[in-house]
Amino acid sequence: MFKQKRKKVVGFFSSLFLVFLLAACGSDDASNDSAEEESDSAVVEHSITGIEPGAGITVTTETAMEEYDQLSGWELEQSSTAAMIVELEKAIENEEPIVVTGWNPHWMFAKFDNLKYLEDPQNIYGDTEEIRSLAREGFEDENPNAYKLIDQFNWSVEDMESIMYESSETGQDIAEVSKQWVEDNPDKVDAWTAGVEDGNGETVELVSTPWDSERASSNVVAEVLRSKGFEVKITDVDVAVVFEALANGDADATLAAWMPNTHKDFYESIEGQFVDMGANLEGAKIGLVVPDYMDIDSIEDLEAK
Repeated sequence: MFKQKRKKVVGFFSSLFLVFLLAACGSDDASNDSAEEESDSAVVEHSITGIEPGAGITVTTETAMEEYDQLSGWELEQSSTAAMIVELEKAIENEEPIVVTGWNPHWMFAKFDNLKYLEDPQNIYGDTEEIRSLAREGFEDENPNAYKLIDQFNWSVEDMESIMYESSETGQDIAEVSKQWVEDNPDKVDAWTAGVEDGNGETVELVSTPWDSERASSNVVAEVLRSKGFEVKITDVDVAVVFEALANGDADATLAAWMPNTHKDFYESIEGQFVDMGANLEGAKIGLVVPDYMDIDSIEDLEAK
């Protein structure tokens, strides 16, 4: 009987030991799972949600991925601006990590008030930028009043974003929203048209990129030019073609040159073959953007794959 009791006691402690052992292992697994959950880089599968191939921010992000050790092994998912926004909205709804290529002006900063740029210690994305107006050589001589109006065009990040946000929220085309914006902002329009004589139906060819930011500026200027008696045609093309069109004289002007960093290579490739009319918007910015609930502040907080 003693032996029987002894066996039961030994069996009890053996079982208890096994329980503690399994609990300890389970605790380690939980710790590992928790550590993985805390790694935003792992959760996003070491991928950046980007936009169209060839866009200035896409090219700059490819450079950043080469220069930052933390981005070693990462992938840049190139799709479209609309697809990027869908993924961003989905992540924010579920409070999930996501890293996207972002820029101001863009209506996503008006829609989502919890976005932040990751610090860029190597300054790959540059500091704040400006969007410049460029014209083909000879445009000022041939059409001085249209040139003067475009040269005097200047507005703010908030102006541009308000048009983009209104379009995204209402579903109205940016051309329609831009037309209403011009009607609602006579003081700014008066400044742009100061000293500009009415045209006689001369055609002005504007070339731009197909992004909402540039569509906003192009349509606003086009509307004001039309109010002064000019015919206006806007052609949306890839950014490389924007600069080629100016150099070849196939377009009169563009309002879409992001400098000094985003479109630097395109700008320098035809420098001397166009007229730089200066900034039409200051305070533009590009970089990697994340929701502020992610516990990272810098590109260097990301982890190599």
